Amino acid sequence: MTKQTIVLGGGCFWCTEAVFKMLKGITSVLPGYAGGTTPNPTYESVCGGNTGHAEVVEVEYDADMIKLEGILTVFFGSHDPTTVNRQGNDVGTQYRSVIFYTTELQKEICEKFISDINSSNEMGKPVATEVQPLQKFFVAEDYHKDYFANNPGNPYCEVVINPKLEKVVAKYAELLK
Repeated sequence: MTKQTIVLGGGCFWCTEAVFKMLKGITSVLPGYAGGTTPNPTYESVCGGNTGHAEVVEVEYDADMIKLEGILTVFFGSHDPTTVNRQGNDVGTQYRSVIFYTTELQKEICEKFISDINSSNEMGKPVATEVQPLQKFFVAEDYHKDYFANNPGNPYCEVVINPKLEKVVAKYAELLK
């Protein structure tokens, strides 16, 4: 097993966590915060939009089972990477589209992936996803872990997360567990 870690922000971490827990080769998905300046951020402080952190998920994966390109395909296909600081009704820098890489090879793959997306449709909006080195990942509070699985009746889960998961199942069946 070749274990790799990458940190992804594509809006609300409840959604992003639920998406990546479905994929083959993913060994761990943890919601948390990255990219800010405040030490030891909390959900409340990050939601306030003043810490600089994004809601993210730390994705550990077996690179022998799933390539980073597969992860990026699902990442870019499951949120709007062309919108700055917004995903649906979630607005603010904490919901920005961002990739925090942990190796130089990941950086190169991510930058090429984005370049390929941008050049494939010159009439479309360009990808606004930030690509940055991971400085520090802060694990979110326990009640955020497995949020969708533990709260399926929550209106946000029913209205926002369920349709997103249905889209992922329909588009990326070959990558699912």
